[in-house]
Amino acid sequence: MTVLQWDKTGERLYETGVDRGVLFQIDETGDYINGVAWNGLTAVTDSPSGAEANKKYADNLEYLNLLSVEMFGCTIEAYTYPDQFGQNDGTAAPTPGVAVSQQRRRTFGFCWRTRLGNDVEGTDHGYKLHMAWGCLAAPSEKAYATINDSPEAITFSWVVSTTPVPIGVISGTEYKPAAKITIDSTKVDPTKLAALEAMLYGTVSTAPALPLPADVIIMMSSTLTSATPTAPTYNSSTDIITIPSVTGVEYWINGVLVPSGAYGPIAANTEVLARPATGYKFPVPTQTQFVFTFA
Repeated sequence: MTVLQWDKTGERLYETGVDRGVLFQIDETGDYINGVAWNGLTAVTDSPSGAEANKKYADNLEYLNLLSVEMFGCTIEAYTYPDQFGQNDGTAAPTPGVAVSQQRRRTFGFCWRTRLGNDVEGTDHGYKLHMAWGCLAAPSEKAYATINDSPEAITFSWVVSTTPVPIGVISGTEYKPAAKITIDSTKVDPTKLAALEAMLYGTVSTAPALPLPADVIIMMSSTLTSATPTAPTYNSSTDIITIPSVTGVEYWINGVLVPSGAYGPIAANTEVLARPATGYKFPVPTQTQFVFTFA
């Protein structure tokens, strides 16, 4: 039998800090793209709700105990925010430098990192990646105060609610829809974690994007097959682009998933994006964006 021991060396764990915030916009297909760095984060507070007990009585006793649906929410606090967050905070920009409030609030994705520490390595022990989908920011107060002999920078704060994203069945296990996934760097495959971070933060040839929950689970729990996208071909005399057929690669033309074949005549500034299909990964770095510009 094993005898329990408390506070062993290296097991005095704690979690602290917040950094590497990234904001993602959602496109017409439901993908989270156009990641931008969120500087000046001071706090991200998880605020789950629901999962409340609802007791039912019969036969003069407690018959069963039902739980309400659990929802994820959070509060984001920061000294500043990306310009792109305006559309998520109900602000429209008809021209640079002009902000119109009380407009439609767009759904967004968000990821951030917290530090893991212990009694031996301190905060270099590891970290957790937090990813949230279906986020919607509520209006919040912004307190502006006079400058005095003890000046302080304004801290902005947003209460965020979420709508869970479907996951489905993965490797025989059915998962309920979820709005948040957390990755512990001390417990996952470093190679798979590096591949996920390359997607979240971007590379010299790929734009930052937030994979959907099902893709994150598959990426971190299974062996991914490598696939390398082939560049589409373009005929300048006919303005026809031809999408190749590559196993493990999906091609999107201006945000629309398309099969292999010829398309056109295309409009100027047509963008083709290559994305790994479920169960596949791209080498890093890999060119995934192809833009065709002509007069």
